[in-house]
Amino acid sequence: MRQLVWAASARRDYREAIAAIAADNPQAARLVQDRIKAAATLLVQRPIGRPGRVTGTYEKRVLNTPYIIAYRLPAQRLTILRIIHARRDWREMDWPDA
Repeated sequence: MRQLVWAASARRDYREAIAAIAADNPQAARLVQDRIKAAATLLVQRPIGRPGRVTGTYEKRVLNTPYIIAYRLPAQRLTILRIIHARRDWREMDWPDA
């Protein structure tokens, strides 16, 4: 089975998203948190995302949320690069080399 690796940028995106949601609705934040974690776990088992907007990446929408997981598949691991709100402009983002 693949190893799941979270890039620092993905961990930061995740923490910021959950904190922003929790400020208004802690219950919704827990739900989004659970859905992102579940989607990441499923990707390790079966990476079914589509080719990403950034060369060399793939992306998977997190069901029932406005978030997308951007990832790479180097060797025997899946590296989550970013957790992105669907309305965010991807061109302004920094992308890790991982």
